[in-house]
Amino acid sequence: MSIDSQADYIGLMRIGRIVGMALKLMREALRPGMTTAELDGIGAAFLQREGARGAPTLVYQFPGATCISVNDEAAHGIPSNRAIQPGDLVNIDVSAELGGYYADTGASVPVLPVTIEAQRLCDKTQIALQRAIDAARAGAKLNAIGRAIQTEAERSGYRLIRELGGHGVGRRIHEDPTVHNYFSGKDRLKLTEGLVITLEPFFTLGKGEIYTAPDGWTLRTTDRKLAAQFEHTVIITKDRPVLVTAV
Repeated sequence: MSIDSQADYIGLMRIGRIVGMALKLMREALRPGMTTAELDGIGAAFLQREGARGAPTLVYQFPGATCISVNDEAAHGIPSNRAIQPGDLVNIDVSAELGGYYADTGASVPVLPVTIEAQRLCDKTQIALQRAIDAARAGAKLNAIGRAIQTEAERSGYRLIRELGGHGVGRRIHEDPTVHNYFSGKDRLKLTEGLVITLEPFFTLGKGEIYTAPDGWTLRTTDRKLAAQFEHTVIITKDRPVLVTAV
């Protein structure tokens, strides 16, 4: 969507704060021994208190209020009775709706004791998100975002998961445009002021190939290598984009 009014801005920022806070609470609660279903329950309870509805369930009938992916699970992990183990790398992805507006955010969190490779993977993926934010300006081409992320991946020695990336958001959880995490000459669209998109680089230690697990939802790396993701919903402006989901 594009922001067309003050009501749009207020509505989007409201749900952005809610999903950002849900992610923050879940990150703070994450500990070894708890199940991914328990972690999901913390996010679900907060969304409910705020009057918001988890987008995965609302839109796709996903079996969880949030997506929780562990280690080689790149995205769309189903909350379950799986216990989080020391040293796991846990991705939490929160998206929700309130008043007809959607926002989407996510982060990968290494569980103590943190390995050097997991911490570096997270650090470099988070830097790639910052590079994407820096590139996202009204008047710039959409592919400037992909170029920035790809450059950071190559500089850091990681592979991108090219099948996953950002997208338009706002009135629906997934809208045009697709925001590739790599440079594509076909992405000639220019970013316009008020456009609402997600920026979400996915880095992996492996080849960057994924497949859908037998549960029909979870996306895993084919070589079982760690994957990391960081995500914000942003509003494009002439200068630095507004980070809708920052708290």
